[in-house]
Amino acid sequence: MDYLKTARHDAHQTLDVMVVGEALMDVVTTSHGRVEHPGGSPANVAYGLGRLGVTTGLLTAIAPDARGISIENHLRSAGVRLLPGSKSLTRTASATATLEPDGSARYDFDISWHLVPTAPAYFPKILHTGSIATFLSPGAGAVKSLLEQAHKHCMITYDPNIRPALLGSHAEAKATFEELVPLTDVVKLSNEDAHWLYPQKSLDETAAHILGLGTKLTVMTKGADGSHFTTPAANISIPAVKSKVADTIGAGDSYMSALILGFLTQGTEGFAPAVLEQLGHTAAAAAAITVQRPGANPPNLQELDLAIEAHSAAQYVGF
Repeated sequence: MDYLKTARHDAHQTLDVMVVGEALMDVVTTSHGRVEHPGGSPANVAYGLGRLGVTTGLLTAIAPDARGISIENHLRSAGVRLLPGSKSLTRTASATATLEPDGSARYDFDISWHLVPTAPAYFPKILHTGSIATFLSPGAGAVKSLLEQAHKHCMITYDPNIRPALLGSHAEAKATFEELVPLTDVVKLSNEDAHWLYPQKSLDETAAHILGLGTKLTVMTKGADGSHFTTPAANISIPAVKSKVADTIGAGDSYMSALILGFLTQGTEGFAPAVLEQLGHTAAAAAAITVQRPGANPPNLQELDLAIEAHSAAQYVGF
């Protein structure tokens, strides 16, 4: 099935961003009980983009069960299109997140990942993928094939979002990651991802190594220590925005959504150092809003604009 062509004809509008990857139900366990939120890193990125007003489609694999319907409704509420062929499973995947006292989360997964191969009829401005979808067979092979078709036609962003429990051996996972990097323009990863992939390297060495594999920009997020942008010509550090943390679920995905929005609006100027600094501050503001709210609940465009204005005003008066 030609997913993108069908989506175009159905909606009479091409996509600015196509996100490819898993959508699942996050079952959050705390001392107060269990709560379910639609999640999955790629689905969270798509939802965050929709909240920011970006024309977005998600190619995923869910089931037509209660959890799948909940995920579809959640995405639709942000204006995200679930692309044809995405209802291919018999049971929607889930991830049980156990929250620690500091708000961080530990995950246990019940997931299978299948994606029917496709040949796009057209390409979006940006294709984003990552997480479990790029590592877990058999769907990972279809994702790689799609990147091979798309990487000469549109910007590709990639967040490996490492989940060690699902990746098999370290050597296999690193090899998979390094096969995908040359097909990308931007690799965004957390410091935890970097340490897991390259335990013998410093964060700066890891960023340089990933650039050497063929991508144009690495973005390293470091939680409360901010983030770091590295290109062959620039190294830029961005401080985190201080905020009260409810939990960290979806913060990295919210950061990614805001970053993609920035690339859309900046075009070919997106990798200029001054632009990267601006995009980094915007992405940090998006993540800060998200961590203040339970679950993967990213800001809409108005909330993000207000947060950026408030942060700029505070800096200007010396707060």
